[in-house]
Amino acid sequence: MSRRALLVSIFCICLSVAPVGNHVIAEEQPLYGYSAESSQAERQWEEKLRAIPSPENLRAYMKLLSAHPHHVGSPYDKQNADWILGKFKEFGLDANIEQFDVLFPTPKERAVELVEGGPKFVAKLQEPAVAVDPTSGQQSEQLPTYNAYSIDGDVTAELVYVNYGVPEDYEQLERMGVSVKGKIVMARYFHSWRGIKPKVAAEHGAVGCLIYSDPHEDGFVQGGTFPAGPYRPLDGVQRGSVADMPLYPGDPLTPGVGATKGAKRLKVEEAPTITKIPVLPISYGDAQPLLAALGGRVAPESWRGGLGITYHLGPGPAKVHLKVKSNWEIKPIYDVIGKIPGSVYPDEWVIRGNHHDGWVNGAEDPIAGQIAILEEARALGELLKAGWKPKRTIIYCAWDGEEPGLLGSTEWAEQHYDELRAHAVAYVNSDSNGRGYFEVEGSHTLEKFSNDVARDVTDPETKLSVWKRDQLHEIAEAKTAEKREEIRKRADLRIPALGSGSDYTAFLQHDGVASLNFGFGGEDQGGIYHSIYDDFYWFSHFSDTEFVYGRALAQAGGTAMMRLADADLLPFEFGDFADTVQMYLKELKALAQKSQDDIRERNREIEEGVFQATNDPSKPLVPPLSETVPPHLNFAPMENAVDTLNRSAAEYRNAVEQINAKGSATPSAASLAEVNKLLIESERRLTNAEGLPNRSWFKHQLYAPGFYTGYEVKTVPAVREAIELKHWKQADEAIVVVARVLESEAALISSAAQKLAVDK
Repeated sequence: MSRRALLVSIFCICLSVAPVGNHVIAEEQPLYGYSAESSQAERQWEEKLRAIPSPENLRAYMKLLSAHPHHVGSPYDKQNADWILGKFKEFGLDANIEQFDVLFPTPKERAVELVEGGPKFVAKLQEPAVAVDPTSGQQSEQLPTYNAYSIDGDVTAELVYVNYGVPEDYEQLERMGVSVKGKIVMARYFHSWRGIKPKVAAEHGAVGCLIYSDPHEDGFVQGGTFPAGPYRPLDGVQRGSVADMPLYPGDPLTPGVGATKGAKRLKVEEAPTITKIPVLPISYGDAQPLLAALGGRVAPESWRGGLGITYHLGPGPAKVHLKVKSNWEIKPIYDVIGKIPGSVYPDEWVIRGNHHDGWVNGAEDPIAGQIAILEEARALGELLKAGWKPKRTIIYCAWDGEEPGLLGSTEWAEQHYDELRAHAVAYVNSDSNGRGYFEVEGSHTLEKFSNDVARDVTDPETKLSVWKRDQLHEIAEAKTAEKREEIRKRADLRIPALGSGSDYTAFLQHDGVASLNFGFGGEDQGGIYHSIYDDFYWFSHFSDTEFVYGRALAQAGGTAMMRLADADLLPFEFGDFADTVQMYLKELKALAQKSQDDIRERNREIEEGVFQATNDPSKPLVPPLSETVPPHLNFAPMENAVDTLNRSAAEYRNAVEQINAKGSATPSAASLAEVNKLLIESERRLTNAEGLPNRSWFKHQLYAPGFYTGYEVKTVPAVREAIELKHWKQADEAIVVVARVLESEAALISSAAQKLAVDK
């Protein structure tokens, strides 16, 4: 159908705008962004799509793709990429492989040993094979236990236990008179992304870092350990990257540009994202003798893990030798890209992705997500054979190199930056999958859209819609009566914002493409993350054992792709977005007030000589230094911008409602096309060219990974982190920058509303 014919056929856009609290059954109204006629046809095609994905296919795909370790640079990584390419072509997609060449260090020497302060102990640094798990014994193919992008080093020093190794832990250590300068620190996993731990340790003068999995969070305290149960066993180790990804993800040597063969590269010693001190991950089996050899203060109660020892802080008498040496090599990565050309708007792209590389066999992470994407692609191929044609171009991506640092997706998004800024409508990501609740995070302009998709997918266990199951779960988990009431009455469930840690990062936070992340989880009891035990045996015994949630993910992802590709008017909505930004503003004002109050209270305690009690009276706590009470932050620019944003969101909603009310009138063909262009542009307006302070790669002004949290999102990051770090002048300046971005977004929304106005 031509564009003109399409527009002539739209007698009424008939957009679905459900009032707050009124959860209208999906079949009773047109899909948001569709006419009544096009909505009916779309629903029929979507129902056909959701009937196609097969648990048997999903199982077979996983068994094949996870049969051998498939990390970057391994033979099976390339073999898997070629196999996925063949499948995309078999399903009817126009597919190819795009290769990039990236820095990927692999270890050649590793050592951790206790040399003083207790019986000599040498860490195993190896995960043992399990007899019932056939692929766990592929030791010649497995990457050793290590942290990628740790600098080489050979250090011997006293050991200090630093809890989770986040900034507030070091503040508490300072209060207790414990210094890590010149020491090796031991931190446990959780409460921040692993790369933050050596980063903060180096900032405090440490010379080495060990990261271990404590059974309190990740082992026998949680339940039975593998292979009898799903949790991490005694010698299980979490591999992972420790590159400073909150600075920039992707290839450390080619920031901001695709790592093609001719790309200009930094020298390894110049790359700012490589750690400043050597780092290794270890099991709790290897950690216990080291922790048991520590003396000094007893750790605070909240710092004590699940090992059967008294947790001391040190330093010493335990002295540890740590050695890390890697092969610093450039390795190829293989992104598999499959396209279905759009029949009406071929220059508008809807993109779907999941990575195919793993740390070892990677059944849950990432193959559980990748197999769902394969079944989506197969289902769309079946619809193509039946006569369906998407209006917009659909692109399916199987990324390589995600595990070391989002390499494949970042290099592709950097290489195609100008094209994506011009053509990308949205990016929908997955990264692994499990059993339980439908988990959605992402751009709040797509919050209503993601809620609508969730209403049309059935939960395999309860037979409720996955939306209804999520709502009931959120009500049950709500901490206050007010929160429960909001969940019951708000038309859409709130979705969390995206930070980092998966392949949406470059699309959303560098290129400004509206993004969502889909997956199921919450009921599978995972304890094999980034270990040799994340394989087909574990997944088929302890996770989505019948592969029905893989089918549900394929249904959700496929529905989202079709609905975005076929919409008459793109299903962006700004009421939920404005409501969320208003919430962020309230949080920032409360955070600033709390910071002021905390400083005043601390200064009062210092004046009165009031200090926290210590578990060792002979070693009194070091009193903190008094601080200057921060100035009043001027939130007026942001308050005004948020008010404008709310008005523009209401204006857009009213324009849509007017179209519904006047069924005989439609926007002009030119107006509809122009509105869609504006909607595509809407996420771009939330970025700026300068990026965030001290990390210009991150350009989004509302969402970013925390500089000291890593994966976890910091919303309105320039303002929020400036307040947290007590950089008051920077906070004031950032408020003005964010206000300008929001004013620009509001102007775009108002322009879209005006172009939707019914012709007189």
